[in-house]
Amino acid sequence: MRYRPPTPKGSQFITQEGAAALKSELDHLWRVLRPQVTQAVSEAAAQGDRSENAEYIYGKKQLREIDSRVRFLRQRLDGMTIVDAPPSDRSRVFFGAWVTLEDDDGNEQRFRIVGPDEFDAKRGWISMDAPLGRALLRKGLDDEVQVEVPGGTKTFVITAVNYEEAGS
Repeated sequence: MRYRPPTPKGSQFITQEGAAALKSELDHLWRVLRPQVTQAVSEAAAQGDRSENAEYIYGKKQLREIDSRVRFLRQRLDGMTIVDAPPSDRSRVFFGAWVTLEDDDGNEQRFRIVGPDEFDAKRGWISMDAPLGRALLRKGLDDEVQVEVPGGTKTFVITAVNYEEAGS
């Protein structure tokens, strides 16, 4: 086996929506998917020789993957802090903030700072542990932020910080 250094533990913060999504995934795995796979494995086992039974071997592999994910989700949810209120200083970037950035070319982008378990590039949600997320934390309106990107260093200016999604 190849040595892999342990991955650094992600931040322990999560939004209410993120916690609900992880709980929903855990519930689905434990109450729906695992019983279905367990039933399929027991039916495959009843067919006889397990050493050449593809359904049995694949089902056992699926069960190991499900159990591994269930263990991970339970441990992760136990250690999480659900952030359900904005900070007292709403002028600075903290967890849960929606931040609008302008680059050197005048292009604007909007991001939400979330926990590592809920980042979603399509929605503009970036992890507080990502380089851009770390660079933005504790900054305020009109602050300049520099982030290392594959092409070099990119500079942004914070043009807006708020804690409510547009349209809500």
